[in-house]
Amino acid sequence: MSTGTAAGAGTGRGPGGVQALSLVPRAEGVQSMKDFKSDQEVRWCPGCGDYAVLAAVQGFLPELGLARENIVFVSGIGCSSRFPYYMNTYGMHSIHGRAPAIATGLAASRPDLSVWVVTGDGDALSIGGNHLIHALRRNVNLKILLFNNRIYGLTKGQYSPTSEVGKITKSTPMGSLDAPFNPVSLALGAEASFVARTIDSDRRHLTDVLRQAAAHPGTALVEIYQNCNIFNDGAFDALKDKEKADQAVIRLEHGRPITFGTHHDQGVVRDPHTGDLAIVTVTDDNRDTLLVHDAHATSPTTAFALSRLADPDTLHHTPIGVLRSIQRPVYDTQMSDQLDTATERDGKGDLTTLLTGADTWTVIG
Repeated sequence: MSTGTAAGAGTGRGPGGVQALSLVPRAEGVQSMKDFKSDQEVRWCPGCGDYAVLAAVQGFLPELGLARENIVFVSGIGCSSRFPYYMNTYGMHSIHGRAPAIATGLAASRPDLSVWVVTGDGDALSIGGNHLIHALRRNVNLKILLFNNRIYGLTKGQYSPTSEVGKITKSTPMGSLDAPFNPVSLALGAEASFVARTIDSDRRHLTDVLRQAAAHPGTALVEIYQNCNIFNDGAFDALKDKEKADQAVIRLEHGRPITFGTHHDQGVVRDPHTGDLAIVTVTDDNRDTLLVHDAHATSPTTAFALSRLADPDTLHHTPIGVLRSIQRPVYDTQMSDQLDTATERDGKGDLTTLLTGADTWTVIG
């Protein structure tokens, strides 16, 4: 957008330093999907999964009731990173892997904004891996959409950090030797407070996950399985084929036993001997032992175990939905509290004193 500046608002601090999204300035009047479409021609390859994600985001944003000038999309480099061009909000197409760092500065300095990061598996997990994990552990008030097509699409088909072992690409003609990242496992290991996975072609599920991410105070990471029909077509067919998906996809719902299959005849249990999770055929004898999904568990241990069920080669069995959603202090809100405390104590900030501190030296030439 080229008009207006974001309206001022309070920091929206709540219990435990949580910043509520509802305190971001609201829009006047009713908005529609059309209001969030920019005048730029959408340029992705025909059939790319990015189109479905863009439509889902543009379709659900009006529900938030936020003024468009108070929403910002920041991206890095890659096919997915063209996203800000197509959103009629503020946005920035930044540099490779640095979107979380730029978005962190924006969220920390402007608590009245709703800040979104759009990135890909190469952008986020290769050159941007360090920035990503620190944004997650700090719990900055960001919503991170990680498009995972398990390939470098923009640069024409090199293997990426999520490509499976043995993947033959232009840069790995004899097959990749690298063990792939599991983005959800990585996020949980970084102590992310909200971690979810969804699929580009499942509009209803994708939109539901986006709603939950938007409402979450702090960093929300959503991995989106996205098909690259040019350089890695069919990477997620096991999860999209109607005949295969029932046996491959585990749909997680908080508070409900974890079952899947055409007749919900498959389930997840915890092995009493090893503590690992296992897939079983549900019977009357083991029904009471089925694992009940708890997305709000303080410990990420079970969520991590669920994330490891996805086999990188066959995608059996792959949990989708919200794996973890917990409340913990939000970094930018805590930082604002410290600044307010310093101002109240000193009356004004003294940059020279801050920079020089107690230990200074005078160098005489």
